[in-house]
Amino acid sequence: MASADEGPPARPGPLPSADPRGPVRLSDDAVAVVAGDGTVIGWTLGAQALLGYTAAEMVGRSAALLLAGSPDPRRTAAVAARSRAGSGWSGQIALRGRDAREIDVDVRVSASFLIAGRESFLLSGREHTPHWTVDGSVLEGFLTRSPVGMAVMDPELRYLWLNDTLERFGGVPREQRLGRRPADVLPGLLAAPIERLMRQVLATGVPVTDYEYLGWSWADPNRRRAYSSSFFPLADAEENRIGIGYMVLDVTDRWNARRLLALVNEAGASIGSTLDVQRTAQELADFAVPRFADFVFVDLLETPLGRERPGVPLLGTEVRGGKPRMIRMGMSSVREGCPEAVVRVGESVDFVPPPHDAHFLLDGDPVLLPLLDPDSHGWTVEQPARAARIREFGLHSLISVPMRARDTVLGLTTFMRSQNPVPFDEDDVAPARELVARAAVCVDNARRYTREHTAALVLQESLLPHTLRGGTALDVASSYLPADAKDGVGGDWFDVIPLSGARVGLVIGDVVGHGISAAATMGRLRTAVQTLADMDLAPDELLARLDDLVLRLSEEETAGGKADRGGATVLGATCLYAVYDPASRCCTMARAGHPPPVVVTPDGAVSFPDLPSGPPLGLGGLPFEALEVELPEGSLLGLYTDGLIEGTDKDVEQGMARLGRAVSREGLPLDELCSAVVKELLPVPQPDDIALLLARTHALSPDRLASWDVPLDPAAVGVTRNQVARRLEAWGLDELTMTTELIVSELVTNAIRYASGPVRLRLLLQSVLTCEVSDASSTTPRLRHARTTDEGGRGLFLVAQLARRWGTRYTHRGKIIWAEQNLPTPGPGPVSPPGPPSDSPSGAVPGAPPGTPPPG
Repeated sequence: MASADEGPPARPGPLPSADPRGPVRLSDDAVAVVAGDGTVIGWTLGAQALLGYTAAEMVGRSAALLLAGSPDPRRTAAVAARSRAGSGWSGQIALRGRDAREIDVDVRVSASFLIAGRESFLLSGREHTPHWTVDGSVLEGFLTRSPVGMAVMDPELRYLWLNDTLERFGGVPREQRLGRRPADVLPGLLAAPIERLMRQVLATGVPVTDYEYLGWSWADPNRRRAYSSSFFPLADAEENRIGIGYMVLDVTDRWNARRLLALVNEAGASIGSTLDVQRTAQELADFAVPRFADFVFVDLLETPLGRERPGVPLLGTEVRGGKPRMIRMGMSSVREGCPEAVVRVGESVDFVPPPHDAHFLLDGDPVLLPLLDPDSHGWTVEQPARAARIREFGLHSLISVPMRARDTVLGLTTFMRSQNPVPFDEDDVAPARELVARAAVCVDNARRYTREHTAALVLQESLLPHTLRGGTALDVASSYLPADAKDGVGGDWFDVIPLSGARVGLVIGDVVGHGISAAATMGRLRTAVQTLADMDLAPDELLARLDDLVLRLSEEETAGGKADRGGATVLGATCLYAVYDPASRCCTMARAGHPPPVVVTPDGAVSFPDLPSGPPLGLGGLPFEALEVELPEGSLLGLYTDGLIEGTDKDVEQGMARLGRAVSREGLPLDELCSAVVKELLPVPQPDDIALLLARTHALSPDRLASWDVPLDPAAVGVTRNQVARRLEAWGLDELTMTTELIVSELVTNAIRYASGPVRLRLLLQSVLTCEVSDASSTTPRLRHARTTDEGGRGLFLVAQLARRWGTRYTHRGKIIWAEQNLPTPGPGPVSPPGPPSDSPSGAVPGAPPGTPPPG
């Protein structure tokens, strides 16, 4: 034990009793053996972990060196006497660690014992952890400021207590509620079912949870809100029910989301039952009245406006006097005969809500006018007749939504309220937009059906890609030739889809049949593939998902009798999907009953990879297999449909041999080669659609790629940021350093904190700057919108704001989170090519004199 001059001081206060925690747990605590004169004669690893001193540094030295304050001889003597008496001692003392940090330690001293005839004491301790308690003020603040409304009611259902949130929900001051029942303070008939449920809980003792209802409050009497309430009995010590606990939460946003989903689902079954333009417009108007509005009219353009010439003003017959020329195609009202209307169904109309003009249809979002003022200049001057009807029938609120589908402006749908006293607000814009969008697709289908020849040409222009973007990974060229040259459209399709990490997806497919029906199906499949590819699915998994979709579409068509009426079925459609990664030169591909691709290496060798064929789309239940092929830089990859290789002899093997010879010719640019191959293999019109997609591969240069392994240590984040900054400086991308460091910090920190190793960071410089962080976890990251009181949850939101786009893709080792940034616009001076990575073996800095050391 320490001497009177060197013993550890205890905190002021009475001597505590023996340690109630029981015997010493040497495995958990810091343990030391101290002789009676205060010399340390034993020191454990636990003591080293707590205070930082090793055994070599402490054994043989005085324990008083560890004290954070001056020794207290009186207290030390008392502790020694108690331990010599066999009782031991426990208490809290302040020690100073090797790093000079003061540490409060809960210490226990054993009864004295002898070691080789020398009096000794066993000391064990651990860092003091404060125990927090909740006092009355904290609890009161918790109840008062909780975001959940709370109240306590007596057995007569009178308010005894309520918190600030419930007072704010209801808009009735607390002093006007206390002592009264809900029926005395809540508006309308809202209180009756609430009181009935409260009496039920008092009678049965069974709580009622999550009871949802709609209503108004005095805080916002003009807007209907949704609430979720729970009621539970309050009991005394003898279990007598002495009152009711009442909790209420504003769930308006949740209710609006459910209402929107239900409205859209119901609209899908009610709108678009036929391919008749006027009937579809009328179905939209009839569906919205009175569910959503009191007066609805649908006006369609005489000539749909496409976006094939963006920025060109509306001219000629499309516009009259600055207003679009439209026809009233549908109208409905809560009043019989639609007396509010100035224009009847079938008549010309040029209405757009003031002060907008025809460009509103092309470029404008939905217009919300919560309060119509018929005496304003826009109505009295531009729309005097409508201003008079607004006054006469009390039309007080309006939403106008441009009707668009497939990049085509079809017209305008306007919703108005009169008998319903609640004005439209921002929450009503989304349902209006969804209803119009649903109807717009149906109207557009009807227009295309009734004008098949013109629609077929538009389909060929809109459903096939206008431009093919292979990025820095591929040079691409394509050729498409429909069997029906008159309509110019068929069921074959292809696409080039830029993916994350400089990768590119190549897809080609063949829908059974020809003409507009096959083209419509092809458009759906192409859209589905684009959506699935954007999810970064592996080729075999993408085809499995596409197979499920085709099977479902075929079942719907069969159930609806469309196939019997001459509609094309998607059963038996084929597809091939490939993903090329320029960083590894690896091409992963899978096919569903489609011919295998052709590969021509730079030395002229032609091959057809032995890719498992897989079943055609729509059979269901059969697996798809993927194949990985490493392609030398400059290889030619060709995807095609069977119409290109069948030929007049219908010999597929001979056709593939002819294709191999045609695509292996040298000396032609890719576009010319694509056209030459089609002309050589198909010199005369053919009975089947054909599509050919050629891609020349490039490898990602090592000087445009940098990667680092990141230790699972939060301290590694700063080191990684510095490495990234040096890499961007070498690439000449100093403008992106700040945003890239922030993105790297968030992604790497999330991987270290929530995922499992190994963690790896990769930067790719191509047409954009891509940052990728990989880990071994398969947990999907979720973008949160943190509240102002939250201490975290903003990482991915920050990444989404800084990045051009971001996402997640999964690998057989885990997942990769990636984010892309646009490169800065180059200045007028020359731009030097990026040098080698700063962590390359040479470590040289691009453009620096020989012998210059790397940065950092």
